[in-house]
Amino acid sequence: MKLKEYEAKEILEKAGIRIPRGIHVKKGDDFLVAPDIREAVVKAQVEVAGRGKAGGILMAEYAQIRQITEGLFDAEIKGVPVEEILIEEKLQIQHEYFLSITIDRSKKAPVILFTTEGGVDIEEVARKSPAAIRKAMVYPLLSSVPGYTLRYLLNGAPKEIGAIIQKLYTIFMTHDALLAEINPLVMTPDGLYAADAKLILDDNALARHGITENRDLSERERQAAAYGFSFVELSGNIGVIGNGAGLTMATVDLINRMGGKPANFLDVGGGADRVRVAHAVRLLGSMPDVTVIIVNLLGGITRCDEVAAGIIEAGVSQNIIVRLAGTNEAEGKALLSAQGYQMLDTMEDAVTAAVEAAS
Repeated sequence: MKLKEYEAKEILEKAGIRIPRGIHVKKGDDFLVAPDIREAVVKAQVEVAGRGKAGGILMAEYAQIRQITEGLFDAEIKGVPVEEILIEEKLQIQHEYFLSITIDRSKKAPVILFTTEGGVDIEEVARKSPAAIRKAMVYPLLSSVPGYTLRYLLNGAPKEIGAIIQKLYTIFMTHDALLAEINPLVMTPDGLYAADAKLILDDNALARHGITENRDLSERERQAAAYGFSFVELSGNIGVIGNGAGLTMATVDLINRMGGKPANFLDVGGGADRVRVAHAVRLLGSMPDVTVIIVNLLGGITRCDEVAAGIIEAGVSQNIIVRLAGTNEAEGKALLSAQGYQMLDTMEDAVTAAVEAAS
């Protein structure tokens, strides 16, 4: 789950990383900015990329802060309404750095990225001057970043940044983060500050940090979580239901390979009964872009007759193409055949039929 900037900065500040003075304001709040903040940065707290270039970060003289803040509350940033704003003092920036810690999935370990060329155009730096970004893996059982790794990353940059790397690494590990980023990390006449911050936590660890709701989930993903499904919304028009992550992913991959566009990944899990299957089918039936649904299940502890009953009970309008194999297969096929459902014997045939029907 992505934390908002002000939430990430609160965590950074508790860890000893300096952040600009400021206040967090919700829509409708009365607020007062410290009068010695002569210039401010007014930041929409929306979870979209490129909010600065989209008008979500504005500069304001002290006398303009309230007017600009109220105007930003009336705006949308890339279609997202502004409900919260962070108002911070404008820093006297002498230099900008980029610091990020994420997971290198190929190495199964945290990786630290650092460059002296930080700022909003870091993607351009990565594209045009990849050698400018120094990268170092940290063995995940280490509680701190080794000194030799810090020296390699800094490569002549101010040594004070080493302490910030250590603190950010501690945050990354203790908060079960997938990403901890400061961009830009800025040098001012008063020292180093985190001018912006991103923190993404592992969804599976939210409860450990007292977070009861994953704000990143769509409404359908929330429904799927309530039913206990593994569900991810995609952008296609072919709904996918399987049992087991491997079989479901293989179905999604095969749809892509055959030129179709999967609308989702939905694993109903082992032992799914008719009620669970009906919920899954109705969930996909509620997706406006889905024109065809493929149900690809292997019956082990899952009974094919229960799956068939659930498909029929769902009663959705979309064309449903079914591949069932395993326990009570004959009974399940008989139920579906009596209702006129299209059934095929192999995953390849079922996917081919679904792609053709969707196109």
